[in-house]
Amino acid sequence: MGLKKLNITSQKAMTLIELMLVIAVLGVIVTIAIPSYRSYIDKTNNALAASQLVAIKSVIERFYLEKHRYPATLLEIAATLPNNGLDPWDNKYVYLNIADNWPQSRGPSRKDRNINPINTQYDLYSMGKDGLTKKQVSQKDSLDDIILARDGRFIGLAADF
Repeated sequence: MGLKKLNITSQKAMTLIELMLVIAVLGVIVTIAIPSYRSYIDKTNNALAASQLVAIKSVIERFYLEKHRYPATLLEIAATLPNNGLDPWDNKYVYLNIADNWPQSRGPSRKDRNINPINTQYDLYSMGKDGLTKKQVSQKDSLDDIILARDGRFIGLAADF
């Protein structure tokens, strides 16, 4: 019985051109995938912020039913806030009691593009991904804010309001 010799020279290797082609294809895939992934993360964070606003709204309304007034600040209900009162971008949710401090609170309350207040009882919102905001929700810095408007009938991205 004889041993067979392995023919190593018959194996084919990738040429430099084939390797460059593979790298180019991977580059195109990554170029498409990363923006799609970032968009997915943004939509997920926006949805999470909106759901947390709903939860905070429920806590505020329960507080009102028990105390017959709205909380002065979110610190009064801090123990019951989701994620310790932080939005998905680790910014604190912003709350302004309008009903109990009227007319002083009317000036700092959030406004729509026609300068009308967007709420009558309280303002509640996240400053969004960029962490910047303006009083008027149609301004550039506020477009990514997640807002509660029309006294809770609208909850979502300020750009959609």
